[in-house]
Amino acid sequence: MKKDDDRFIKTYKQASFSEGIEIWVDKETGVNYIYKYSGYSGGITPLLDRDGKPVVTAVFEK
Repeated sequence: MKKDDDRFIKTYKQASFSEGIEIWVDKETGVNYIYKYSGYSGGITPLLDRDGKPVVTAVFEK
């Protein structure tokens, strides 16, 4: 279910049958998160640049 008031938006997905990687962006802060899953487990963490700082995407309001 997709709602316009969702805080996070998925910007990337690479998946196979039971595992994958997704990138989600927080619409309020612009911080990017990487979500990795395999089978019934998964984890999420901020996506970092080469300097160890969070990747931030400009967020535009409609």
